Amino acid sequence: MSYFQLLKDQKNGSKTLQTSLTGPLLLKTPLLNKGTGFSQAERDEFGLNGLLPPDLAKIENQLQRVYEAYQENKTDIDRHIFLRDLQERNETLFYRLLTTYITEMLPMVYTPVVGQACQEFHKIYRQPRGLFISYPNKDKMDEMLANIDLPDVQVIVVSDGERILGLGDQGTGGMGIPIGKTSLYAACGGIFPGFTLPILLDTGTDNEERLKDPLYLGWRHNRIRGKEYEDFVESFVQAVKKRFPNVLLQWEDFAKDHAHLLLERYQDQLCTFNDDIQGTAAVATAGLLSAVKASGGDMTKQQIVMYGAGSAGTGIANLIVRAMVQEGLTQEEAYRRFWLIDRFGLLHQGMKDLASFQKPYAQSLEKLAQLGLNPDQEIRMEEVIQKVHPTALIGVSGCFGAFTETSIKLMARETARPIILPLSNPETHCEANPKDIIEWTDGRALVATGTQYPDVVYKGKTFQIGQCNNYFIFPAMGLGIIASKAKRVTAQMFLKAAYALSDLSPALKQEGASLFPMAAQVRDVARHIAFAVGLQAQQDGVAPQTSPEELRKSIDDNFWEPAYLPLTRE
Repeated sequence: MSYFQLLKDQKNGSKTLQTSLTGPLLLKTPLLNKGTGFSQAERDEFGLNGLLPPDLAKIENQLQRVYEAYQENKTDIDRHIFLRDLQERNETLFYRLLTTYITEMLPMVYTPVVGQACQEFHKIYRQPRGLFISYPNKDKMDEMLANIDLPDVQVIVVSDGERILGLGDQGTGGMGIPIGKTSLYAACGGIFPGFTLPILLDTGTDNEERLKDPLYLGWRHNRIRGKEYEDFVESFVQAVKKRFPNVLLQWEDFAKDHAHLLLERYQDQLCTFNDDIQGTAAVATAGLLSAVKASGGDMTKQQIVMYGAGSAGTGIANLIVRAMVQEGLTQEEAYRRFWLIDRFGLLHQGMKDLASFQKPYAQSLEKLAQLGLNPDQEIRMEEVIQKVHPTALIGVSGCFGAFTETSIKLMARETARPIILPLSNPETHCEANPKDIIEWTDGRALVATGTQYPDVVYKGKTFQIGQCNNYFIFPAMGLGIIASKAKRVTAQMFLKAAYALSDLSPALKQEGASLFPMAAQVRDVARHIAFAVGLQAQQDGVAPQTSPEELRKSIDDNFWEPAYLPLTRE
C-alpha cells in the first residue's frame, strides 16, 4: 500500500492528495510536506499543531525565503547540494523554486553541475532517493522493486553509471543522472514527481579511484561483463514489466555497446527509449533543421561531419538520415552525406572492427581514392573538412578543443553559413568555445552548444548561443507518451519531436538569435512537442485513436503545476 494516493474529481478536474501519514512522519515526507504552508485545518487533521511555527505561510513567502538562502551559496556544487536538500525536505517548494528561476537553476540540477555531483556523489550524499539495484542482490529484484511505495510509477530513468556525460565510469555515483533526469520530467515536462523513479544498476566499476576511495558507496568490484551483465539487465527488465507494466523506461548513460544492444533488445518489449541515442538525436536534429532553415539551405544538400561515432553520434546521424529521406533522398544517398570520425579517424570500409551501428556510415574505399584520402593511415578531421567541404560539423566526442581554429577556418572558407554544433558537456569537454567559433568564421557560423554559454558580442552584433540540450526533448516525450497512452516509442515520434522543436527556433525570425528556444520557455515547449508526439504515436498505431482536442485535454490534465494540493486523511 502506498503512503499516498493522487485523487482526481471527474466532474471538475480538481486534484487532492490522500495519505495516512500524520505528525512528524508527514513533515519528513518530501512529496507531501508543505512546511509552514499547511493550512490550519490540515494542522488539526494531521496532528501538526505545535510542530510548526504558527504563521500560515503562502508558497510565495516560502519561495522568497528559500531563494534568498539559495543565493547565499558561493559555488555551483554548493548550490546543487542546497537544491537537492530542499528536494528531500519539500518537493513541491523545490519545483516551485526550480520553475520560477528555471534559466538560473537548470544548470545546477542538470548539466553541467550534475557531472561534478556524480564525481562527488559519495562525498555529498545526504538522503536516499530512488532505487539502487546492486549485482550481489540480483536474486532480490522483485523485492527491491516492491519496496518502492509509489502508487503509479509512470516514468523510470535507469543508468549503470558507466558513461556519465563525458566523464566516463562513475559507478554508483552515476545515480546523479537519473535523479536529475526525473527532476526535469517534473520541472520541464509537467509530470507529477510522485510518478517518476530514478534507478541505478550497480554492476561494479572499473574506476580505480572509486574502488580505492573509502567513502565510495557502491559495490567494490570491477564491472561484470558479457552474459552475467546481460542476464542481470534481463532480470531487471522482466521485474519492471511485472511490477510496472505500463511504465516508460528511459535508458541513460550506458556505454555505447550496451546502449545499442539494450535498445534493440527491448524496444519491442515495453515502452522504452535511450535518451543518449534518441533524445540527443532529436534535439541535435532540431538544431540542424533550424540552422538549415535560417540559412535558406536544403536538408538534402547537407554534407555533415560527425566528430564522435559512438551511441550519441550514430544516433544523431540515424535521425538526420530519416529526416533527409523524408525530404526526398534515398536512404543510401543520405548515408553517403555523413562523414563519421572516431578516435581512429574517419570510418571507412577498410576498417575491421566497426560496430554494426557504425557500418552504414563507413565510406567506401573508392570514394576515399576519389578524394585523395589514404585509408592506410588515420584520416583526421581536418583532412576530411579540406576534401569534403562540409556544411555542418557536429561534435559528440567529449574531446575538449577538438574543433581547432584551423579546422573551423577551413570549413568557413568553402561554406557561407557553416553550421557548427559542439555538443559535448560539461564545458571542460566541449569541442570549441562558441566565442572562438564566431570570431574564426567572422560571425557567419550558426552555433549551438550542449553546455550553457553566454551571448557572444562580435563587431557590435550580439549572437545568442542556443543550448542544444536534451531537456527540450525527453520530458516532452514523456508527457506526450503518458497523455496519449502510447505503448511503444517509435523513431518517427522522435523525428516529429525534432521538427516540432525546430518550428519554435528564434533564429527563424531574427538574425543572430538562438537556434533553440530560451530555457524559460521549456514548459510551453514541452506541451507543443508532446502534442506532436501524441499525434505521431496515434499515426504509428502505438496509441489509441482520439481527436486532437481530446489529446490536448489529456496533456493539460496530466500537466502538473508545482503548487500545494489539498490533503485529506485516509
